[in-house]
Amino acid sequence: MTSVLNRASIARYGLDWRRMGAARGIAGSVAPEQQGCFLAVGAYELNWFVRMNNTGGPVDVWEVDGVDADELIESPEGFQYLPGVVAADRIRLFQMDLAPSSNR
Repeated sequence: MTSVLNRASIARYGLDWRRMGAARGIAGSVAPEQQGCFLAVGAYELNWFVRMNNTGGPVDVWEVDGVDADELIESPEGFQYLPGVVAADRIRLFQMDLAPSSNR
C-alpha cells in the first residue's frame, strides 16, 4: 500500500522505491528504507500495514502478480520486501482511498 498521492506514478512506472517523494512511506519515512518494495503477505499483515498508515492521508492497496516467496528478503525490522522495481504490468489497484485508521 502507498499514499494515494503516488497512484498516477505507480500506474505509469510500477512500484519503484527510487521514485519515493510525493508522500511519506507507510511507516512515515521520508526516504526508502530498503532498495525494494515491502509486500504484505496475507490479510492479517495487509490490515496491520493499513492501520499503521503514517502517510498523512488515505492509501491505496496494490496487488503484485507473480511473486515467488523465495524472491522476498526479510528487512532488519522483520518485514518482507521484494528487491528492485515491480513493473506496472505486474500490479493492479486492489483497494483505493482507504482512510487513515484511528485504531492505532
